[in-house]
Amino acid sequence: MAVNDTLEGTHKIVQEAKEQQQHSGLIPTLNDFSQELTTLNLGPTHPATHGIFQNILQMDGERIISGVPTIGYIHRAFEKIAERRPFYQITPLTDRMNYCSSPINNMGWHMTVEKLLGVTVPKRAQYMRVIAMELARITDHLICNSILGVDTGAFTGFLYVFQEREKVYEIYEEICGARLTTNMGRVGGMERDFSDVAIQKLRDWLKTFPAVMKEFESMFNRNRIFMDRVVNVGPITAEKALNYGFTGPNLRAAGVDYDVRAMNPYSSYEDFEFEIPVGTKGDTYDRFMVRNEEIWQSLRIINQALENLPEGPFHADAPHYYLPPKQAVYKNMEALIYHFKIIMGEIEAPVGEVYHSVEGGNGELGFYLVSDGGRTPYRLHFRRPCFIYYQAYPEMVVGSSLSDAIVTLSSMNVIAGELDA
Repeated sequence: MAVNDTLEGTHKIVQEAKEQQQHSGLIPTLNDFSQELTTLNLGPTHPATHGIFQNILQMDGERIISGVPTIGYIHRAFEKIAERRPFYQITPLTDRMNYCSSPINNMGWHMTVEKLLGVTVPKRAQYMRVIAMELARITDHLICNSILGVDTGAFTGFLYVFQEREKVYEIYEEICGARLTTNMGRVGGMERDFSDVAIQKLRDWLKTFPAVMKEFESMFNRNRIFMDRVVNVGPITAEKALNYGFTGPNLRAAGVDYDVRAMNPYSSYEDFEFEIPVGTKGDTYDRFMVRNEEIWQSLRIINQALENLPEGPFHADAPHYYLPPKQAVYKNMEALIYHFKIIMGEIEAPVGEVYHSVEGGNGELGFYLVSDGGRTPYRLHFRRPCFIYYQAYPEMVVGSSLSDAIVTLSSMNVIAGELDA
């Protein structure tokens, strides 16, 4: 009975997609073709879709005539869950959006709450955050570009750079004790200072990684097979990208040099020198090349931050919101009181309405927070870049082949956890 229900549901979705496509004029009627069109379900459980989402494609042979994306397969209602949680307990939810670059999500949320509370974070903590966020950007881009290589038949590059990703995760472990879903940092700064081991591991990695990155680029950048698969595939113009609301590497690949770090600096990004790489065609190859160059720019930022790391505290003097050290809780009554009140969510936030955005691995990651003066957010909305630019996917693949649709989706780096939060 359950199987029949599932089949009926799938048939209903397909039929609705067909009607929607023909009614909107996205595809001609079948009478306009000498042969019948084929309806193809790309997903939701297809390994090449890189996530649990579905595209219902209308195909004329191997050529895609139109597509209708459907989402909601792993919807977790993070925004509503967050409205019932104290502010510091929301950080683990942000981990599970773009889990390929969790620290950026964590820091973005902390900065949003700090804006509401009026908390100023010390310079050292800001630089430490920059290092963590740029490490996360590198791992995010490595995942995207190496998997794009796999989708075009090249597995070696994927295995090679994932060894480097593992080294970055070891640095994460030294910073916060976690690897993938990091829950890194706290409202008001970092939960601990960088240890000597963390700094040494970071320095060692900064020495060895550039050679690995150069070798990865030598495998792909001018590889004729790879270029035949990605050049002029899945293009989007700058105008259309802006109309859809693109941000991040996908927008910059189309030729628009918008980067939140440069246009609206946060966490002392104005102190660092870096360039914003842009493409020209907005195709799969440009998206690949932009992400590669952004990795180099992230390395440049990390080196500057590490060499100029300021002295001083690694968290703000905000006892109402920042958890006191555990040793102090054991010995100091005031620290024990603050610890109890923060953990139990008994400290109320001021009334206010704020928006803060950071440059996430996939684009502008924003948090729109409304507080009514309670202990939890009154309303909270996550601006998830994947959710916005995924809407353009059907238009980007119309007229291309099925194999082109796979690499186009791969190069867009649609993360299901962020798309479907």
